Amino acid sequence: MSIPLVRLSSLDLIRGFVAVGRRMSITLAAQDLCLTQSAVSRQIHALEEQLGLKLLVRGHRSIAFTAEGERLFRSADGAVQQLQDVLGELRADGVQRPVMLSASIGFTGLWLLPRLSRLQALHPEVDLRVSANNRIVDLRHDGIDLAIRYTTAALAPAGATRLFGESLAPVVHPALGLRSMAEALRQVSLLEFDNPQHPFLQWGDWLQAQGLGEARPKGFLRFNQYDQVIQAALDGQGVALGRLELIQPLLDAGRLQRLTPPELSIATSHAYWLIRASEPPRPDVQRVAAWIEYEAALPVAAQAQPPGPWRLGPGEQA
Repeated sequence: MSIPLVRLSSLDLIRGFVAVGRRMSITLAAQDLCLTQSAVSRQIHALEEQLGLKLLVRGHRSIAFTAEGERLFRSADGAVQQLQDVLGELRADGVQRPVMLSASIGFTGLWLLPRLSRLQALHPEVDLRVSANNRIVDLRHDGIDLAIRYTTAALAPAGATRLFGESLAPVVHPALGLRSMAEALRQVSLLEFDNPQHPFLQWGDWLQAQGLGEARPKGFLRFNQYDQVIQAALDGQGVALGRLELIQPLLDAGRLQRLTPPELSIATSHAYWLIRASEPPRPDVQRVAAWIEYEAALPVAAQAQPPGPWRLGPGEQA
C-alpha cells in the first residue's frame, strides 16, 4: 500500500541513502554529494528514524544493507537514476551536451588519438570529451556515454559491441638493426608492461610459448602504462611485445618492425569492446559510436595514420 505524498521522506534523505548505497561507503558518498561525512550519516539516521527500522549495518570499516535497506535501495536507486537522466536531458539553455568517452590510457594514446582528426572532419559539430584512465567506472553514475573496454567475450557486458581482437609479436625500432629474437635477447633489454592483472601481455608467457622459457635476456625495463612501453621502443631502448592491432599504423609507417614472422603471432583471449551507457543513446552519441565501429572495421592498410603525438625515434627526421 502506498503512503500519502505528504508522508514521503525528504528527497535529500533518499539521495543521501542512494549515494551511500552506490558506493557502500559514507566517505565516498560524502565526496559525491559535496557534504561532510557527518552530514551524510545524519541523513541516514534521519531516514531510519522516519521509517522506524535499520537500513544499514555498520561495521568497523564497512557497511552492509539490512534486508529492508537492500529492498529500498533497489527501488530508490532506479528512481533517482531516472530523475538524473531526465533532468540531464532538460537543458533549457539549449547548451549541447558533450559526448563523454572513457577508454584506457594505452588505447587512447595508441589507437584513438591518431584517428580523432577523422571524427572532427566527419562530425565537426560533435563535442567529444575523452576520459583516459584505467580504473573501472560506473558509466551512468560517472556520466559516461561510451566506454571502450578490454575484456573477454564471457565478461563483456550485455549489448557490448566487439571492435577487434588482439595478437602479440615482438617489435623494435629499425635503427637497432636486429633481425631475430635471438639477437634481441643478447643485445637489448626487453620492454615490459608491468601489469600483473594481464600476465599474458608480459614477456614470460610469450617466451614460454616460443620455447624460449629458459632464455636469459640482457635486461628488462618495466613500465606501468603500455603507451610508455611503445614510446621506449620508438626511442630504441629495447624490444617491446607489440599489441599489433593497437600499433599497426606505426608498423605501416616503418617506425617499428616485427622480429618474428606473422605465423608466430599469439592471439589473446581478450578483445576491445564498445559499451553504451543508455539505450537508445542521444544522436551525437550514436554518431561517435558509429564512427568508432567504422574505424575498427577498416582494413589494416586503411588505418595507417601519421605518427600523431609520438616523438621521433632514433635516426628519424622531421
